[in-house]
Amino acid sequence: MTFALHGISVSKGIAIGKAVLISRAALEVSHYLVESGKEEVEVQKLLDAFEQVRLELNQLRQGLPKDAPQEMAAFLDVHGMILADPALAEKPMKLIRTQRMNAAWALTTELNDLLEQFAEIEDIYLKERANDIRQVAERVIKALNAQKKDSLTAADLLSPSELGVESIIVAHDIAPLDMLRFKESAFTGFVTDLGGKTSHTAIVARSMEIPAIVGVRHASEMIRHGDWLVLDGERGVVVVAPDAQLLAEYRKLQGLALKEGRKLQQLKHTKTETLDRIDIDLFANIELPEDAIQAVKLGAVGVGLFRSEFLFMNRNQALPDEEQQFQEYRRVVDLLHGLPVNIRTIDVGADKALGSSSMDVSQTGTSPLGLRAIRWSLTEPEIFLTQLRAILRASAFGQARIMIPMLAHAKEIDETFRLIEKAKQQLHQRGQPFNPSIQVGAMIEIPAAALVLPLFINRFDFLSIGTNDLIQYTLAIDRADHAVAHLYDPLHPAILHLLASIIDQAKRANVPIAVCGEMAGDPSLTKLLLAMGLTDFSMHFSQLLLVKREILKANVGMLKARFPRVLKAYEPEAQAKALERLLA
Repeated sequence: MTFALHGISVSKGIAIGKAVLISRAALEVSHYLVESGKEEVEVQKLLDAFEQVRLELNQLRQGLPKDAPQEMAAFLDVHGMILADPALAEKPMKLIRTQRMNAAWALTTELNDLLEQFAEIEDIYLKERANDIRQVAERVIKALNAQKKDSLTAADLLSPSELGVESIIVAHDIAPLDMLRFKESAFTGFVTDLGGKTSHTAIVARSMEIPAIVGVRHASEMIRHGDWLVLDGERGVVVVAPDAQLLAEYRKLQGLALKEGRKLQQLKHTKTETLDRIDIDLFANIELPEDAIQAVKLGAVGVGLFRSEFLFMNRNQALPDEEQQFQEYRRVVDLLHGLPVNIRTIDVGADKALGSSSMDVSQTGTSPLGLRAIRWSLTEPEIFLTQLRAILRASAFGQARIMIPMLAHAKEIDETFRLIEKAKQQLHQRGQPFNPSIQVGAMIEIPAAALVLPLFINRFDFLSIGTNDLIQYTLAIDRADHAVAHLYDPLHPAILHLLASIIDQAKRANVPIAVCGEMAGDPSLTKLLLAMGLTDFSMHFSQLLLVKREILKANVGMLKARFPRVLKAYEPEAQAKALERLLA
């Protein structure tokens, strides 16, 4: 039966494929497809795990003390009987052979089906046997995990040609770290129960340039593995089990979208200026050094935001040392061929945690108001100095610049500059080259910083507005909390007043000002930002040409004349009319 689910589109386009379900109740196991031809090897892994658990249960049974309660022996006997029932392994083996699921994934799929069946039983005694089945399955999964590390890596995923059909990930949630691992996979889209438009998971998803819809509540419960799906990234709709006619219509739309994309490519070498000849600079936000290659191809005039924390996150060993960081930063600088690169110092905490086993990452917490960004860096001065030295060394090879996130206090600014000077002194003592006049910028993403902007204007070489955080802090919304995601509103009058004020003050002081948050990459908001006087936009490279197309059609003089009416509108209806007139 065909039905539709609605969520939040975080990456445009249309994807058509079969669902690959990563269940929330999957007992923390890996989900990957077994290489074609190796299904029986995976079946044997499952059988070996069953045999290992059988031996463990026998050893436990024989090792029971004489004075042990009889219930203990009965308990082990029941588990032995469950394990010996061929039906428990029969369906997982079928899933491995027919759908190429890995053993642990196949077993948890069967377990979930069994638990659902037991949940419908009215007899209390029989209902309780579900716990016994779960415990036995967990023992087998533990044995399987001992055979293979319990983590999903890019190597676990097959190439599109090996997969044979386009597939779409369906999950309760996907962490930014896992999104990076999916980057080179065969999946052409994803759907999650949780998430918001500006979560870091969504940001990383956009770097994959595939349709993605988040915040689709209960999607992982309502969609089954193998269901045909259509992801309409334009409308934020997931169509489940589309009929032949609907599928044909979406394939036609998919083809039209591809044609539109080819038309956009023709704008790559067009000068970025408005109808009234005002030059606009388009910068790229990147997560990984190789993203710079595509950014340059699409006409970016520099990197407005290099999220350096992603060099730290996707790791199972110690944090990257100075030499490793230097090589990565220099690589970006080299790829930009003399264009500026704003390297944001590490921003961990909130929905981003370090993937290192070398430190207790729990100290960063999960709160967007907690110990994160520059606050964290200043509590880890040696780690911070290591990163600063690496960035400084990269500055000897091009326009590397330092950008500091989440500043609010003068004492934080003072301590940051003290450590930058210390890093310079350390390099000078070593005799290692760097640009002594390297530019240092600040991100304006806390309302307190916006309200005392002269402090930042007087101390920094350039400023960049992080609208993602500025909006959530101003509106008191955790953008990673799906329960309040609907309250995240970039058009809230308070946000528009803050943005207009920041841009105006910076322009009057002749301090370069950019917007590097998601608003900059939203084509529907391009004219609004131009009306505020913004001339520097920084966005994910996939949005560059879409925004450029809007800029080429805009008349800034006319937009500025209409903008005051937008600022005067506080009621929703009045604001809607003022925005409609502005964007007409």
